[in-house]
Amino acid sequence: MCPPAEFNVPLNSKPIMQTPEDLSGVSSAEPMHALAPVKDASGLYDFQVHQYHAERPGFRITEIELSQKQQVPWHFHNHVQDTFYVLTGEMRLFLQNPKQEVRLKPGETFAAAPKRPHLVTNAGEAPMRFLVLQGIGEYDYVPLVPAKRKE
Repeated sequence: MCPPAEFNVPLNSKPIMQTPEDLSGVSSAEPMHALAPVKDASGLYDFQVHQYHAERPGFRITEIELSQKQQVPWHFHNHVQDTFYVLTGEMRLFLQNPKQEVRLKPGETFAAAPKRPHLVTNAGEAPMRFLVLQGIGEYDYVPLVPAKRKE
């Protein structure tokens, strides 16, 4: 999965494929550029399954399935925590601030705090299915792209 040559991609274009290295080695003072927050991110990346199981003001549970080549690109949420629960397959989760890599197998969970950038990938050879519990607070999805470096 190679990053696109140009990172100034409009939100209505094809999904941005990123690697964890896309944001490594960048100054911690300004490592990435946030695009405008959106309320529905399902059109910003490819997936096999994207289904809501519960959605109430301030809380929701979404089931997502990713193939081996799909991912949820770098993003964060201003007000909600993402709690991941793997159903099948293996998840590889990359986080920033601080930099961290987490691998989850079926039955395992991990929570990404509000404002903590993260990237979700499928670490296995088969589709990976997981639940993400999001709350408590107003949902938004803030896409991230690497900050343009000064040359």
